[in-house]
Amino acid sequence: MAARFTVTYFVAADDAAEAKMRALDIALEQTVEIPRNAVPTGYVEDEILGRLAMLQEDTAGRRGYLATISYSEDDVGGDFPQFLNIVFGNSSIKPGLRVEAISPSPGIIKMCPGPRHGIAGLRARAGIDAGPLVMSAIKPVGLSSAALARLAHDFALGGMHYVKDDHGLVSQRTAPFDERLKACIEAVGEANAKSGRNTSFVPNVTGPATAVIERAKQAEEAGAGAVMIAPALTGYDVVRTLAADRSFTLPIVSHPAFSGANVVSSEAGFAHGVFFGTLHRLMGADAVIYPNFGGRFGFTRDECLSIADACSVELSGLKAIAVAPGGGMTLNRVPEMREAYGNDVMYLVGGALLQEPNLVDACRRLVASIHE
Repeated sequence: MAARFTVTYFVAADDAAEAKMRALDIALEQTVEIPRNAVPTGYVEDEILGRLAMLQEDTAGRRGYLATISYSEDDVGGDFPQFLNIVFGNSSIKPGLRVEAISPSPGIIKMCPGPRHGIAGLRARAGIDAGPLVMSAIKPVGLSSAALARLAHDFALGGMHYVKDDHGLVSQRTAPFDERLKACIEAVGEANAKSGRNTSFVPNVTGPATAVIERAKQAEEAGAGAVMIAPALTGYDVVRTLAADRSFTLPIVSHPAFSGANVVSSEAGFAHGVFFGTLHRLMGADAVIYPNFGGRFGFTRDECLSIADACSVELSGLKAIAVAPGGGMTLNRVPEMREAYGNDVMYLVGGALLQEPNLVDACRRLVASIHE
């Protein structure tokens, strides 16, 4: 018998009988996708079919129940996309179902070696032993490579640990990937020579399926300090494949573009911590960007803190990863963020710095406020 992993779902239902019926439907839909009375006896019924392990009333104020279902590693076949399919494939299309927790089995962990660096490795690359990290983004799309490189230089000179591409920068005519990569790495290097720091440039390698891993390895060869990928655009297994590739050594920063529909409902999709924490650690992301509370996207403080917890809580030995809350953050939000996240955070402030008359000075004020 193969080992089994579990997934806990919120199931909208008026009573326990309805909840049990819906939960058993998930167990069928996610594994055999045939009526219960058509499930073959023997191996398919005993091993492949999902099993309802627990059903209890929800305590979060929603009308429904929490159903924990176990699945066999044999359902997965060593295939990460199939693991995601088992977790929430067809059932994700049905209303009133939400993934609340995933407890991986040893076989799933073996398939997902997880983050290579995590928050500790990101600190080491930045040359610090402890404390928060600071990151900003060059933007907007439409600037030339030279103009973007000047911004990268000033961010680095001002004290950012990481300077990343905006997620909209790919390989547009105004700043082709190859040209922008070279210009920004050189610009950050110049700033490091002046400051004595070890700021890293983080290019966005999100792109066509045939280009993502090629761009990531090109970035490493060129001297980048990490790469950024939007897994909801490229595919989640791209991140896992790159993180598991022992010939690739850079940290991976995840961007949330195209992922919002997975988390914006309390009764559908995924719990925030499961999506941005558990899944990203299984994928192998070393840092995860997400919208901070009080910004322009609407995540609540509790939702954001659930992400931070899921990024650091013990998870089958996987490394803790950096949370990078952003989305309209300003210098005056720093005390509130410091109180919420403590030292285990990567502050992501971009547009608010770009509107300052002196970018270098604005960055220095941000860094100083973080360490007050």
